[in-house]
Amino acid sequence: MKTLELPKPAPDLKAYDRKLSAGFQKYPERHENFLKYKKSSRCAKIDYMPIKLDIENVSRCNLKCDMCQVSSWESLKRGADMTFEDFKRILDEQFGLIELKIQGMGEPFLGKDFIRMVEYASRKNIWVRTSTNATVLDRKENYKRIIDAGIDEVQISVDGTTKDTYERIRGNADFEVMMKNCKRINRHCDSLEIDKTRMWVLLQKDNRKELHHFPAFARELGFKRVAIILDVHGWGNDQLTDKNTQKKVAYLGEEDVEKLLENARDLGINVTFWDISDKYSQTNLCPWPFERAYISSDKKVVPCCMIANPDTFNFGILDNTFEDIWNSQRYVQFRQAHLSGKVPGVCKYCYR
Repeated sequence: MKTLELPKPAPDLKAYDRKLSAGFQKYPERHENFLKYKKSSRCAKIDYMPIKLDIENVSRCNLKCDMCQVSSWESLKRGADMTFEDFKRILDEQFGLIELKIQGMGEPFLGKDFIRMVEYASRKNIWVRTSTNATVLDRKENYKRIIDAGIDEVQISVDGTTKDTYERIRGNADFEVMMKNCKRINRHCDSLEIDKTRMWVLLQKDNRKELHHFPAFARELGFKRVAIILDVHGWGNDQLTDKNTQKKVAYLGEEDVEKLLENARDLGINVTFWDISDKYSQTNLCPWPFERAYISSDKKVVPCCMIANPDTFNFGILDNTFEDIWNSQRYVQFRQAHLSGKVPGVCKYCYR
Protein backbone atom coordinates (compact mmCIF):
# COMPACT_ATOMS: atom_id res chain seq x y z
CA MET A 1 0.00 0.00 0.00
CA LYS A 2 1.23 3.48 -0.78
CA THR A 3 2.21 5.73 2.12
CA LEU A 4 -0.87 7.31 3.66
CA GLU A 5 -0.95 11.08 3.98
CA LEU A 6 -0.55 12.40 7.52
CA PRO A 7 -2.61 15.34 8.80
CA LYS A 8 -0.90 18.68 8.21
CA PRO A 9 -0.94 21.33 10.98
CA ALA A 10 -2.99 23.70 8.82
CA PRO A 11 -4.79 23.58 5.46
CA ASP A 12 -2.65 26.52 4.37
CA LEU A 13 0.93 25.84 5.47
CA LYS A 14 1.91 29.37 4.43
CA ALA A 15 -0.44 30.71 7.11
CA TYR A 16 1.21 28.38 9.62
CA ASP A 17 4.66 29.62 8.62
CA ARG A 18 3.51 33.25 8.79
CA LYS A 19 2.34 32.82 12.37
CA LEU A 20 5.61 31.19 13.38
CA SER A 21 7.63 33.91 11.64
CA ALA A 22 5.62 36.63 13.38
CA GLY A 23 6.38 34.97 16.71
CA PHE A 24 10.08 34.80 15.92
CA GLN A 25 10.15 38.50 15.07
CA LYS A 26 8.17 39.49 18.16
CA TYR A 27 10.13 37.22 20.51
CA PRO A 28 13.81 36.92 19.49
CA GLU A 29 14.43 34.51 22.37
CA ARG A 30 11.89 32.14 20.78
CA HIS A 31 13.78 32.21 17.50
CA GLU A 32 17.08 31.62 19.29
CA ASN A 33 15.57 28.66 21.13
CA PHE A 34 14.18 27.23 17.87
CA LEU A 35 17.57 27.51 16.17
CA LYS A 36 19.15 25.63 19.07
CA TYR A 37 16.55 22.93 18.67
CA LYS A 38 17.08 22.66 14.90
CA LYS A 39 20.87 22.45 15.27
CA SER A 40 20.85 19.98 18.13
CA SER A 41 21.46 16.28 17.88
CA ARG A 42 19.24 14.22 20.13
CA CYS A 43 20.81 13.75 23.51
CA ALA A 44 19.67 13.09 27.06
CA LYS A 45 20.30 16.62 28.37
CA ILE A 46 19.33 19.50 26.13
CA ASP A 47 19.95 23.25 26.26
CA TYR A 48 16.69 24.48 24.77
CA MET A 49 13.09 24.68 26.00
CA PRO A 50 10.31 22.61 24.39
CA ILE A 51 9.00 24.02 21.12
CA LYS A 52 5.61 22.30 21.50
CA LEU A 53 3.36 21.73 24.47
CA ASP A 54 0.03 20.15 25.37
CA ILE A 55 -1.78 21.82 28.25
CA GLU A 56 -4.80 20.08 29.72
CA ASN A 57 -7.13 22.81 30.97
CA VAL A 58 -9.63 20.31 32.45
CA SER A 59 -9.39 16.60 33.22
CA ARG A 60 -13.14 15.98 33.20
CA CYS A 61 -15.70 15.24 30.53
CA ASN A 62 -19.43 15.16 29.92
CA LEU A 63 -19.28 11.98 27.82
CA LYS A 64 -18.56 8.40 28.81
CA CYS A 65 -16.86 6.88 25.77
CA ASP A 66 -16.12 3.19 26.24
CA MET A 67 -12.60 3.36 24.75
CA CYS A 68 -11.52 6.36 26.87
CA GLN A 69 -9.76 6.21 30.23
CA VAL A 70 -11.95 9.06 31.53
CA SER A 71 -14.87 6.62 31.62
CA SER A 72 -13.18 4.76 34.49
CA TRP A 73 -12.74 7.89 36.62
CA GLU A 74 -15.19 8.68 39.40
CA SER A 75 -17.68 11.29 38.19
CA LEU A 76 -15.70 11.35 34.89
CA LYS A 77 -13.08 13.58 36.53
CA ARG A 78 -9.47 13.11 37.65
CA GLY A 79 -8.07 16.43 38.91
CA ALA A 80 -8.77 20.10 39.47
CA ASP A 81 -9.20 22.50 36.56
CA MET A 82 -6.20 24.61 35.63
CA THR A 83 -6.56 28.27 36.56
CA PHE A 84 -5.93 31.02 34.05
CA GLU A 85 -3.17 32.37 36.30
CA ASP A 86 -1.30 29.03 36.20
CA PHE A 87 -1.84 28.76 32.43
CA LYS A 88 -0.48 32.28 31.90
CA ARG A 89 2.57 31.60 34.08
CA ILE A 90 3.38 28.41 32.17
CA LEU A 91 3.14 30.17 28.81
CA ASP A 92 5.15 33.18 29.96
CA GLU A 93 7.95 30.86 31.09
CA GLN A 94 7.84 28.76 27.93
CA PHE A 95 9.36 31.39 25.65
CA GLY A 96 10.31 28.73 23.09
CA LEU A 97 6.79 27.57 22.20
CA ILE A 98 5.71 27.62 18.56
CA GLU A 99 2.80 25.16 18.91
CA LEU A 100 0.28 24.55 21.68
CA LYS A 101 -2.62 22.15 22.11
CA ILE A 102 -5.08 23.18 24.82
CA GLN A 103 -6.86 19.94 25.65
CA GLY A 104 -6.08 16.64 27.27
CA MET A 105 -8.24 13.97 28.89
CA GLY A 106 -11.39 16.05 29.00
CA GLU A 107 -13.76 18.37 27.18
CA PRO A 108 -11.97 21.76 27.08
CA PHE A 109 -15.14 23.84 26.71
CA LEU A 110 -16.15 22.78 30.24
CA GLY A 111 -13.38 25.02 31.60
CA LYS A 112 -14.53 28.54 32.44
CA ASP A 113 -11.25 30.11 31.24
CA PHE A 114 -10.80 28.07 28.07
CA ILE A 115 -11.61 30.80 25.55
CA ARG A 116 -9.46 33.25 27.50
CA MET A 117 -6.55 30.79 27.37
CA VAL A 118 -6.87 30.48 23.59
CA GLU A 119 -6.91 34.26 23.21
CA TYR A 120 -3.82 34.68 25.36
CA ALA A 121 -1.81 32.04 23.53
CA SER A 122 -2.87 33.32 20.11
CA ARG A 123 -1.81 36.87 21.00
CA LYS A 124 1.65 35.47 21.71
CA ASN A 125 1.79 34.23 18.08
CA ILE A 126 1.69 30.58 19.11
CA TRP A 127 -0.10 28.22 16.74
CA VAL A 128 -2.98 26.87 18.86
CA ARG A 129 -5.27 23.88 18.36
CA THR A 130 -7.81 22.04 20.46
CA SER A 131 -10.04 18.96 20.31
CA THR A 132 -13.70 18.79 21.30
CA ASN A 133 -16.71 16.49 21.22
CA ALA A 134 -18.82 19.45 20.00
CA THR A 135 -21.59 18.83 22.52
CA VAL A 136 -21.44 22.30 24.12
CA LEU A 137 -20.46 24.43 21.13
CA ASP A 138 -23.92 26.00 21.15
CA ARG A 139 -23.66 27.26 24.74
CA LYS A 140 -22.84 30.97 24.96
CA GLU A 141 -22.05 30.79 21.22
CA ASN A 142 -18.88 28.81 21.93
CA TYR A 143 -18.71 27.85 18.24
CA LYS A 144 -18.27 31.54 17.39
CA ARG A 145 -16.17 32.62 20.36
CA ILE A 146 -13.49 29.95 19.85
CA ILE A 147 -12.93 30.96 16.23
CA ASP A 148 -12.97 34.66 17.06
CA ALA A 149 -10.45 34.02 19.86
CA GLY A 150 -7.83 33.13 17.25
CA ILE A 151 -7.76 29.33 17.40
CA ASP A 152 -5.83 27.83 14.49
CA GLU A 153 -7.51 24.43 14.40
CA VAL A 154 -10.50 22.81 16.10
CA GLN A 155 -10.52 19.02 15.86
CA ILE A 156 -14.03 17.63 16.34
CA SER A 157 -14.58 13.97 17.21
CA VAL A 158 -17.25 12.41 15.00
CA ASP A 159 -17.06 8.63 15.36
CA GLY A 160 -20.22 7.64 13.53
CA THR A 161 -22.38 8.69 10.60
CA THR A 162 -25.57 7.29 12.15
CA LYS A 163 -27.25 7.96 15.47
CA ASP A 164 -26.96 4.34 16.61
CA THR A 165 -23.24 4.02 15.90
CA TYR A 166 -22.27 7.47 17.17
CA GLU A 167 -24.18 7.24 20.45
CA ARG A 168 -22.98 3.68 21.10
CA ILE A 169 -19.36 4.85 20.89
CA ARG A 170 -19.82 8.29 22.46
CA GLY A 171 -21.67 7.52 25.69
CA ASN A 172 -24.05 10.29 26.91
CA ALA A 173 -23.79 12.12 23.56
CA ASP A 174 -26.68 13.30 21.39
CA PHE A 175 -26.20 12.72 17.66
CA GLU A 176 -28.52 15.56 16.61
CA VAL A 177 -26.84 18.07 18.94
CA MET A 178 -23.41 17.11 17.60
CA MET A 179 -24.60 17.57 14.00
CA LYS A 180 -26.16 20.97 14.67
CA ASN A 181 -23.07 22.24 16.46
CA CYS A 182 -20.71 21.06 13.73
CA LYS A 183 -22.82 22.89 11.17
CA ARG A 184 -22.83 26.01 13.36
CA ILE A 185 -19.05 26.26 13.68
CA ASN A 186 -18.45 25.43 10.03
CA ARG A 187 -20.98 28.01 8.84
CA HIS A 188 -19.26 30.61 11.00
CA CYS A 189 -15.88 29.72 9.46
CA ASP A 190 -17.37 29.88 5.98
CA SER A 191 -18.79 33.34 6.71
CA LEU A 192 -15.24 34.47 7.52
CA GLU A 193 -13.80 32.57 4.53
CA ILE A 194 -11.44 30.55 6.73
CA ASP A 195 -10.85 26.83 7.33
CA LYS A 196 -10.25 26.09 10.99
CA THR A 197 -11.95 22.75 11.63
CA ARG A 198 -11.15 19.10 11.04
CA MET A 199 -13.41 16.10 11.55
CA TRP A 200 -11.60 13.53 13.67
CA VAL A 201 -12.69 9.88 13.25
CA LEU A 202 -11.41 7.16 15.58
CA LEU A 203 -11.87 4.10 13.37
CA GLN A 204 -12.83 0.97 15.31
CA LYS A 205 -14.84 -2.19 14.84
CA ASP A 206 -18.05 -0.44 15.90
CA ASN A 207 -17.88 2.09 13.03
CA ARG A 208 -15.83 0.18 10.45
CA LYS A 209 -18.95 -0.48 8.36
CA GLU A 210 -19.44 3.29 7.95
CA LEU A 211 -15.90 4.01 6.73
CA HIS A 212 -16.93 4.98 3.20
CA HIS A 213 -19.75 7.21 4.45
CA PHE A 214 -17.48 9.57 6.39
CA PRO A 215 -16.50 11.87 3.47
CA ALA A 216 -20.15 12.49 2.53
CA PHE A 217 -21.09 12.96 6.17
CA ALA A 218 -18.20 15.42 6.61
CA ARG A 219 -19.48 17.44 3.68
CA GLU A 220 -23.00 17.40 5.12
CA LEU A 221 -21.67 18.83 8.38
CA GLY A 222 -19.60 21.46 6.55
CA PHE A 223 -16.10 20.03 7.07
CA LYS A 224 -13.42 20.25 4.40
CA ARG A 225 -10.94 17.94 6.14
CA VAL A 226 -11.18 14.52 7.79
CA ALA A 227 -8.51 12.63 9.74
CA ILE A 228 -9.00 8.86 10.11
CA ILE A 229 -7.29 7.57 13.25
CA LEU A 230 -6.36 3.92 12.90
CA ASP A 231 -5.21 3.24 16.46
CA VAL A 232 -7.34 2.67 19.57
CA HIS A 233 -4.70 2.77 22.28
CA GLY A 234 -4.70 2.48 26.09
CA TRP A 235 -2.73 5.49 27.41
CA GLY A 236 0.06 3.37 28.85
CA ASN A 237 -2.40 1.30 30.90
CA ASP A 238 -2.02 -2.43 30.22
CA GLN A 239 -5.62 -3.30 31.09
CA LEU A 240 -7.11 -0.58 28.90
CA THR A 241 -4.65 -1.39 26.11
CA ASP A 242 -5.79 -5.03 26.12
CA LYS A 243 -9.43 -3.93 26.07
CA ASN A 244 -8.98 -1.40 23.26
CA THR A 245 -6.85 -3.74 21.17
CA GLN A 246 -10.04 -5.75 20.72
CA LYS A 247 -11.71 -2.67 19.25
CA LYS A 248 -8.98 -1.95 16.73
CA VAL A 249 -9.60 -2.59 13.04
CA ALA A 250 -6.94 -5.16 12.27
CA TYR A 251 -6.53 -4.38 8.59
CA LEU A 252 -7.49 -1.66 6.15
CA GLY A 253 -6.96 -2.91 2.62
CA GLU A 254 -5.61 -0.93 -0.31
CA GLU A 255 -8.93 -1.16 -2.14
CA ASP A 256 -10.71 0.28 0.88
CA VAL A 257 -8.27 3.18 1.08
CA GLU A 258 -8.41 3.92 -2.64
CA LYS A 259 -12.21 3.86 -2.64
CA LEU A 260 -12.32 6.16 0.40
CA LEU A 261 -9.87 8.63 -1.14
CA GLU A 262 -11.69 8.58 -4.47
CA ASN A 263 -15.02 9.33 -2.77
CA ALA A 264 -13.39 12.12 -0.80
CA ARG A 265 -11.78 13.69 -3.87
CA ASP A 266 -15.12 13.69 -5.70
CA LEU A 267 -16.68 15.54 -2.75
CA GLY A 268 -13.79 17.97 -2.30
CA ILE A 269 -12.86 16.51 1.10
CA ASN A 270 -9.23 16.10 2.19
CA VAL A 271 -8.74 12.76 3.98
CA THR A 272 -5.60 11.94 5.95
CA PHE A 273 -4.64 9.08 8.26
CA TRP A 274 -2.92 8.69 11.62
CA ASP A 275 -1.61 5.48 13.19
CA ILE A 276 0.74 5.90 16.12
CA SER A 277 1.47 2.21 16.62
CA ASP A 278 3.53 1.90 13.44
CA LYS A 279 5.27 5.22 13.74
CA TYR A 280 8.30 4.82 16.00
CA SER A 281 11.39 2.61 15.96
CA GLN A 282 15.04 2.83 16.98
CA THR A 283 15.83 4.52 13.69
CA ASN A 284 12.83 6.84 14.06
CA LEU A 285 12.56 7.82 17.72
CA CYS A 286 9.48 9.36 19.24
CA PRO A 287 10.09 13.14 19.19
CA TRP A 288 8.11 13.92 22.37
CA PRO A 289 10.95 13.50 24.92
CA PHE A 290 13.15 15.85 22.90
CA GLU A 291 10.80 18.64 21.81
CA ARG A 292 7.48 18.47 23.61
CA ALA A 293 5.67 17.76 26.88
CA TYR A 294 2.18 17.43 28.36
CA ILE A 295 1.04 19.34 31.45
CA SER A 296 -2.03 18.03 33.24
CA SER A 297 -4.79 20.24 34.61
CA ASP A 298 -3.26 19.90 38.09
CA LYS A 299 0.18 20.94 36.77
CA LYS A 300 1.91 17.56 36.59
CA VAL A 301 4.38 17.02 33.75
CA VAL A 302 3.61 13.90 31.69
CA PRO A 303 5.74 12.56 28.80
CA CYS A 304 3.04 12.79 26.12
CA CYS A 305 -0.65 12.78 25.16
CA MET A 306 -0.53 9.02 24.60
CA ILE A 307 -0.20 8.65 28.37
CA ALA A 308 -1.93 11.85 29.51
CA ASN A 309 -2.85 10.55 32.97
CA PRO A 310 -0.21 11.61 35.52
CA ASP A 311 -1.36 8.76 37.78
CA THR A 312 0.15 6.42 35.18
CA PHE A 313 3.46 8.28 34.86
CA ASN A 314 4.74 11.80 35.53
CA PHE A 315 7.97 13.71 36.14
CA GLY A 316 6.63 15.83 38.99
CA ILE A 317 4.46 18.84 39.67
CA LEU A 318 5.22 22.39 38.55
CA ASP A 319 5.99 23.90 41.95
CA ASN A 320 8.93 25.84 40.56
CA THR A 321 9.87 26.38 36.91
CA PHE A 322 9.25 23.99 34.05
CA GLU A 323 12.97 24.13 33.20
CA ASP A 324 13.75 22.42 36.53
CA ILE A 325 11.69 19.41 35.44
CA TRP A 326 12.63 19.53 31.73
CA ASN A 327 16.29 18.91 32.62
CA SER A 328 15.80 16.96 35.82
CA GLN A 329 17.71 13.73 36.32
CA ARG A 330 14.54 11.70 35.81
CA TYR A 331 13.76 13.37 32.46
CA VAL A 332 17.38 12.93 31.36
CA GLN A 333 17.24 9.24 32.22
CA PHE A 334 13.94 8.93 30.36
CA ARG A 335 15.48 10.38 27.19
CA GLN A 336 18.56 8.22 27.57
CA ALA A 337 16.36 5.13 27.72
CA HIS A 338 14.90 6.05 24.31
CA LEU A 339 18.34 6.76 22.88
CA SER A 340 19.86 3.51 24.15
CA GLY A 341 17.03 1.31 22.87
CA LYS A 342 15.82 0.45 26.36
CA VAL A 343 12.44 2.08 25.75
CA PRO A 344 10.54 2.76 29.01
CA GLY A 345 7.72 0.32 29.66
CA VAL A 346 5.11 3.05 29.55
CA CYS A 347 6.23 3.90 25.98
CA LYS A 348 6.52 0.42 24.50
CA TYR A 349 3.12 0.40 22.85
CA CYS A 350 4.13 3.20 20.47
CA TYR A 351 7.29 1.29 19.55
CA ARG A 352 5.41 -1.92 18.79
